[in-house]
Amino acid sequence: MEKKLGVYICTGCSIGDAVDVEKLGNISKNALRVPVVKSHFALCGKEGIELIKNDIKSGEVNTIIVAACSPRVKYEEFDFPGCLVERVPVRELAVWSQEPEQAQLAAEDYVKMGVIKAQKGDIPEPYMMETVKTILVIGGGITGMTAALNAANTGYQVVLVEKEDKLGGFANKLYKKVPTAPGEYSEPLIVDTDIDKTIKEVESNQNIKVYKSAKVENTEGQPGQFNVTISSNGSSENVMIGSIILAAGWRPYDATKLEHLGYGKSQDVVTNIELEEIARKGKITRPSDGKEAKKVAFIQCAGQRDPNHLSYCSAMCCTTSLKQAKYVRQNPDATAMILYKDIRTPGKLEFYYKAAQDDPGVMLTKGEVKGVSDAGNGNLYVEMEDSLLGKKVKIEADLVVLATGVVPATVDDPILNLQYRQGPGLPDLELFDGFADSNFICFQYETRRTGVYAAGAVRQPMNMAEAQEDAAGAALKAIQAAEHVAKGVAVHPRAWDMTFPDPFMQRCTSCKRCTEECPFGAIDEDEKGTPFYKPGRCRRCATCMGACPERIVSFKDYHVDMIGSMMKNISVPSDDDKPRIIVLACENDAYPAIDTTAFQHGKLDPAVRFIQLRCLGSTNLVWIADALSRGVDGMLLLGCKYGENYQCHFAKGSELANYRLGKVQETLGRLQLEAERVGMLQVAIDEYDKIPQMITDFVNRVKEIGPNPFKGF
Repeated sequence: MEKKLGVYICTGCSIGDAVDVEKLGNISKNALRVPVVKSHFALCGKEGIELIKNDIKSGEVNTIIVAACSPRVKYEEFDFPGCLVERVPVRELAVWSQEPEQAQLAAEDYVKMGVIKAQKGDIPEPYMMETVKTILVIGGGITGMTAALNAANTGYQVVLVEKEDKLGGFANKLYKKVPTAPGEYSEPLIVDTDIDKTIKEVESNQNIKVYKSAKVENTEGQPGQFNVTISSNGSSENVMIGSIILAAGWRPYDATKLEHLGYGKSQDVVTNIELEEIARKGKITRPSDGKEAKKVAFIQCAGQRDPNHLSYCSAMCCTTSLKQAKYVRQNPDATAMILYKDIRTPGKLEFYYKAAQDDPGVMLTKGEVKGVSDAGNGNLYVEMEDSLLGKKVKIEADLVVLATGVVPATVDDPILNLQYRQGPGLPDLELFDGFADSNFICFQYETRRTGVYAAGAVRQPMNMAEAQEDAAGAALKAIQAAEHVAKGVAVHPRAWDMTFPDPFMQRCTSCKRCTEECPFGAIDEDEKGTPFYKPGRCRRCATCMGACPERIVSFKDYHVDMIGSMMKNISVPSDDDKPRIIVLACENDAYPAIDTTAFQHGKLDPAVRFIQLRCLGSTNLVWIADALSRGVDGMLLLGCKYGENYQCHFAKGSELANYRLGKVQETLGRLQLEAERVGMLQVAIDEYDKIPQMITDFVNRVKEIGPNPFKGF
């Protein structure tokens, strides 16, 4: 497309009062050679939009630069199909966040960058491929069946794979469940699981094909084109799949590792799952002699919240023990004793806890259980420290129940058997083995394998009601993924993005940095070790663009030369007392925080110019070298939180940017510049009130170092 540029400057929202709009127009026409430059007092209003539409209709413009408000607002008004549109936030980054004497120069810089970005970019085109929309659900427990039903009831074809010969999962082993109806958990406090009804509903649904006694042998391809091999009853079948829900469930923690709690030493120490099996037979009886248990002790956090066993809380154990105490109390002469570190019953389950407290036959006491020993009379002693009594105590019981925790099914088995360079399974959470890294802060259900969604206890510990809600959410995300891939657009978080990486492979050196750093496994390698993309897996974060030392990876509207050219056209004051700092800001947390600062009319240091990036992971170190070599005094990378509770929308972007910055010292050393001129800070989207001080502190640090010696060259 031959580009016909037009710059449209809004004079409303105080812009016309704070900056010389005519001068901005002259710079656009003369310095930047934009043929069409117009202004309007309310560009987002009906007349302003018509002004732009008429120019498009007449053929005068097809590439539009809107110098007005933030791109995060009025996006529907400034959407012109078939045209390339760039938004220049003159209002926020010049008028509202700068003092009047500084607003003009800031506005000029941002308009120049907006025009250059438009000149360097092209209209995105979707990546189209033949796709299927069938959804694969792995796991036939309550989570998997709920996900399958939700997807099937919206009209999608579903393939459900269950490893056992019967659907239902652990719910088949339960005697009763906690009621999920709203209210304050009045009687009855235990209800039927109704799992058989759900099984019948699944097996009778014409949109669901069920494989039992089955497993996934192999998964290759990409969303919309997953080729999945399913083995069942001695035969294998290949199925084309659009997206996948992993709902493989959990297993109890191995209680044989809890000898100090008497498991394996005494028949009368059982797990909470084993108690369900006992309850299904009728009375709560002791395994050792079949006598009815009258004093039952429940030990909470058995092998949980313990660095030697499971470090985490399993979420459902407290409520399960409260439910099982009701099993015991079906005999009014029996006593249930719940010994806990903490009772955790979130939300409306607090009412369930209170109902148990109101039962005189249920004793709840806090303490640290240290062991279980023989009482000498056929019963057992539970020994506790740090109890509410403030001393060591022994509690006698004729049956002890261990609330063992939830271990995800994926801890030993990749289940998906992905044919990805990064391995056959999903990346785990760093601190919790087996639980899928589902980016829980930003996008629940999402995993780091595009088109694969984790639900239920493979994502995090949860109870049945939570698992059913989780399943519904995962089903909706799987549907969204299948639909987006069919349209050739990104899945998430850039769910509107039609671009995809277009590398110039003739210059590829097969260094493998892109394949190693891609957080989502979107890049594989051929037999010679040469990278190749599977665009359906790509989230469009451009981490590969930042990783590539040859700078060969580009997107239609985002590439190394574009950002580099924008930097080169930022004004650099010749006055040594006036530094110029470039801030590269992530579009997901940092830039919205900056925007909010401006909305609050918070003032930002005039030395700073902001450039919005898709993700800080797309930062290419050549930008830093080029900017500093032409006199920019410092560069600051402003990105999402990373680490244990990361908030990066692309999982590893900020972390990778920080890793790369560790290598920048060598580059600056060659330029004989101080490494302290370049820094990185983490900011959450709600920390907008901290932005001005963060910026000021960095500017002051650069001022202390002194002006860049390359100024003026």
